[in-house]
Formats: sequence, C-alpha cells, structure tokens
Amino acid sequence: MPKIFVYDKFAPQDTAMMQALYSRSAQSVEVHAQKVQEAGSGKFMERFYVGYGHLSIADCGSTTIFIEGVSTLVAKAVQDWPLYAGQETSTRYIDMSQQAITDPVGTKNSKAILDTWVAFYLGSQEAVRAHIREKYPRKDGEDIKVYERAINARSFDILRGFLPAGIMTQLSWHTNLRQAWDKLAILRHHPLTEVREVAAEIHTQLKEKYAHSFSHELYADQEQYRDTVARRYNYFNPEQYPDFALHTTIDAHALEQYRDITTMRPPHVGLPHFLTELGQCTFDFLLDFGSFRDIQRHRNGVCRMPLLTTRFGFHPWYVEQLPVAARKEAENLVVQQKEAVEQLHADENEAQYYHAMGYRVPCRVTYGLPPMVYVIELRSGKTVHPTLRTVAHQMHHALKQQFPKLVIHADTDPDDWDVRRGLQDIKEKGSK
Repeated sequence: MPKIFVYDKFAPQDTAMMQALYSRSAQSVEVHAQKVQEAGSGKFMERFYVGYGHLSIADCGSTTIFIEGVSTLVAKAVQDWPLYAGQETSTRYIDMSQQAITDPVGTKNSKAILDTWVAFYLGSQEAVRAHIREKYPRKDGEDIKVYERAINARSFDILRGFLPAGIMTQLSWHTNLRQAWDKLAILRHHPLTEVREVAAEIHTQLKEKYAHSFSHELYADQEQYRDTVARRYNYFNPEQYPDFALHTTIDAHALEQYRDITTMRPPHVGLPHFLTELGQCTFDFLLDFGSFRDIQRHRNGVCRMPLLTTRFGFHPWYVEQLPVAARKEAENLVVQQKEAVEQLHADENEAQYYHAMGYRVPCRVTYGLPPMVYVIELRSGKTVHPTLRTVAHQMHHALKQQFPKLVIHADTDPDDWDVRRGLQDIKEKGSK
C-alpha cells in the first residue's frame, strides 16, 4: 500500500529541504522531517541552493507576499512573470475613489491632473448607474440585490477607464523561493523608481525571514546585463501598431492528424498540452490598459508589457457608455488631461502615472494552441469586460478562418449585458 503524507506545518525552507533529501536518500519523509526538526534547514539552503546552485531545491519551498499601497504600474510589473500566482484589487468591483494615488512628479500641476481624473470618476457614478438602469431594466424574476450589484459592477467597468494608472492597489504574490529571487533580480533594474523600491523592500523582508535562501552574491556582469535588458526592452513600445492581426506557425496539415480530439472536445475541458508542440499563435491588437490587465493574467505564453501612452488614443467604448450629457465633458477631459500631462515634461516612464486606464496600448500575446483556445473561450463570455470581449471575438474569428475544423466553444452572442455579474462576489456562506 502506498503511504501518503501531507506536511503543511513546516516553514518554506524546511519543506524544501525535506523534498531535496529524497534525491539523496531512500528513507521516508518521516525521517527527513525529524532531521529538519533537529538540525534546521538554513545552512542546508545556503550550501546547496545558493552555494552549489541546485536551483530545484528552492522550487520546493513557497511563500506569500502581500503588497499594499502601490500603483497599478507596480502591480503589473510584479505580475509580468510567467509563474506569477496571486490576486489583485479589482477596479471592476471596487469603488476606487478613496484610494491614494502615486504622484512621482510631486508638483501642484501633477496633483491637479490626478485629482481631475478622480473627480470625474467619482462625480459621474450616480448618473452612470441611472443610465445603465435605463438601458438594462431589471427583468421579472431577477433578484433586486443581484441586479443592483450588476449595475454597480457595470458602472465601474465604464468609469475605470478614467482612473489614472497611478491609483493605488494591493496584491498578493504566491511564489516559491527560487522564483522570488529570480523575479526580484529583474525588478531591481526596472525603469520605474517605485518598482525598484518595492523590489528592494520585498528582498529585505525575505532575507530577514529566509536569510540562507536570499544570500546570493551579485556579479557585476550579470547586473549590467539585467540593467541593459530593463532599460531597452522592459516596455513594448512600437511607434505604429495594427488594430488586430494574427500570425501563426501552426501547420494545418499537422493539426489535421488530431482531428478527432480537436473536433469532439466538449465544453469546459481544455485541449491536451502536447498540442503545444504544433506551433504558436501570435495576436497583435490595441486594447485599453484597463483590460490589458485582464489579458495579462494568462501566463501560459508570452504577454508583452506595453508602455502606457496616449499615442493610440482613448478607447471610444468608455465615452460611448456614458449618459449623453456626460460624453462631451469626457471628450474634453481627455483632451485637456493629455495636454496637462505633456506640460509636466515628465519622461515617458513617469508619465504613465498620469494617463488614464482607458488609453489604448499595443498588446502582443503569443501562445501555443491549447492556451490560446482557453483564452478565447474564457474571455468571450458575457461577464468579461466588453473591450476585452470584443478582442476575444476577433481572436475567435481569426483562428476559425485559419483552422475551420477546430472546435472553439466561444460565446459569440453580441449582447454584453449579464446580470450574473452581480453574483461574482466573495461572501461568507449564508450572507445576503
């Protein structure tokens, strides 16, 4: 009979040591656990993980970091990592009007720009909610509380486009010890001062708690390389960009040999991972920064981090959803704020803090076929933000043109209102 053990009581370094001992001993984990309790794991991690570079050892110990009081730009920088796991405050469900805002320029004019964005966001809420109720009246049988939560959620969907990227958020980062070090080594050279400072503080706290796992020596040539990569390539920032394009290396004839499992697949089950070997799909598109934050959550591939600028314009959806009386005000606001930010003469990295999330950014995502189909199916649903849902529909159409026999269970219904948004909440069992 197999023996199964679940050990959750040990610290990350202890857990890593217990697993690593399997590779050098056929003894039971019960024996290894006793060794950890008697000797401790610190020196073990310092010797074998840091000293000898047995990197897989640090993959076996994990920790969770909670990061609060940082801009959304910091959150995106931390999450720009293929193995990121965690959660972030959602601008689609939370009223952000009381959040502080990061203001790196720190002048009267820079503060005025941030205050003006938030004033419009806050001052428009009641009118927007009334407009949504008129546009989507409650149907017979719909629970009033669920309906009102859906109304609030849609109002945040609309008005989050006018929030500056400097608005503060909070996020968690669940990571193993190896990935924590590898990611912090990159963030230490990030173009934004705020990101570098947050990375330094995270490293300080991790080193205090897990001293033997974060005692790496820094080498000048490696640091110079990381700095060069960060300065030149941290942000994806083309001068021109298509509204939408697909490029794929997947050969239709190679895909045909798996026709049975690509055509008979039922909903809610993914394509097998091995189909990734057939090639990749790269989609280029323009999407507002607010919704980019949702597409970035799909990390089974490459999602370039765009530089937030005004170059590609403000996404029209956000203005179109406003009550008629507020649309002209919003259009004027966008023009005036753009000019005000230019007058700050901030460099393009710092200027991001003062641009609203409704501005479109160039997005490039590259996936194998299974994760690509997963993204299309998940992001085509009615509860997805409408600007991203539109892109998911474009992805679906383009992929079906390329591979007509491929089954994709996408929701292509053009109606983007769903009262079920009011059910997407985290509540105690039994609460109303």
